[in-house]
Amino acid sequence: MHASPDTHLPPAPADPGRAARVLDAADPRDAHWRDLYRDLHAHPELSGREHRTAAALAAELRASGLEVTEGVGGTGVVGLLRNGDGPVVMLRADMDGLPVLEDSGKPYQSRHTDVNPAGETVPTMHACGHDMHVTALASAVDTLAATRDAWSGTLMVVGQPAEETASGANAMLEDGLFTRFPKPDVALGQHVGPIPAGVAHHARGLLMAAACTLDVTIHGRGGHGSRPFVTVDPILTAAYAITRLQTIAARETSPEDPLVVTVGTFHAGTKSNIIPDDATFTVNLRARSDASMARAVAAVRRIVEAEAAAAGCPEPPTIGIRENPPATVNTPAVVDRVMAAQQAVLPEGSVRIADPLMGSEDFSEYGLPKGRYEGDPVPYAFWFWGGMAHAMFPEGFASGMSPEVPGNHTAQFAPEDEPTLAAGRRLLVAAALEFLG
Repeated sequence: MHASPDTHLPPAPADPGRAARVLDAADPRDAHWRDLYRDLHAHPELSGREHRTAAALAAELRASGLEVTEGVGGTGVVGLLRNGDGPVVMLRADMDGLPVLEDSGKPYQSRHTDVNPAGETVPTMHACGHDMHVTALASAVDTLAATRDAWSGTLMVVGQPAEETASGANAMLEDGLFTRFPKPDVALGQHVGPIPAGVAHHARGLLMAAACTLDVTIHGRGGHGSRPFVTVDPILTAAYAITRLQTIAARETSPEDPLVVTVGTFHAGTKSNIIPDDATFTVNLRARSDASMARAVAAVRRIVEAEAAAAGCPEPPTIGIRENPPATVNTPAVVDRVMAAQQAVLPEGSVRIADPLMGSEDFSEYGLPKGRYEGDPVPYAFWFWGGMAHAMFPEGFASGMSPEVPGNHTAQFAPEDEPTLAAGRRLLVAAALEFLG
């Protein structure tokens, strides 16, 4: 597990009340941002296909006076607002949706479809709130652009594709994000979640787990369902392997070092009386350290290969790895300053320290870009903010995430536009001004 550096941060502002004055001085244009959010929510696009969303973000950034470059790392957007000497502060939002059929009941519910990597037309939904991320980012940038007499430096705005496949950050980095454009002195980002609207959750250090997806194919020997004794059934073999994979977390991992093992897809066969040649499934792993992830990947290989050998498969299984972002490990000094800045512009008790999550993100790739660039890693802070009505939480404002509240990646997840947008704007503006000159 990496930790981003605490040193070489831009100095703290001499005027702690600056963010509140900037937010009060700028026109929030609430109706405009509500309409943008609802439009994006109704038209989600899958990873790497965010053409409409990227164009909408680019148009907003240009209207705010930024220099905009499109097509970075595929459909990525980079906006620069150069405002004299000073630090480079990066703000990022992800743009992609998910292949989920929405069931939120909102009047602006998505009825959109897109084409997945297999060439299939599927329903799409912003089931992880990336529409809210883009809108809050555009709103915050518009506020900062309108009040540039209050700060100096360069604002670097990143609209990232393909976060859901954990490939977009690396794609933008490989396309010169930190070489074609200024390398930031600090990177900031936020994620909406099933917590009360207006509440922000931070972590000093580990916030989110590392993840890894393994694509597994069991190679059997097919035949007629009436003659299983002359076949090697890949479905049965895969079923044994899938059941045993849960022992990695239950029997091979200390409860003090959490690990999550999920088999999310299974595909095999074409007819009930045909035993197929192959069966494929995907395994998703979540771990809080590089060492734990390495052990889990090795255990998946060992179990799958052993089950195939025990079944007498004619060849070893095929196992591929993808979607492998590192853990999100915030820079403590950045978190401390961001929290103090945000506490000054939100109601008392709204900005909190929270426990790490087993979810994952590729935002951390910007902080530790794998030695491809000269210089130090980029210090960063990433946080969650709430998007759900307080009435949904039976214990009131102090509640954390509740199993009764629709969560990310579900068909019912649809953050309220207000006060979620207003809070997201205030959180980003305050955080950015903490580091801008």
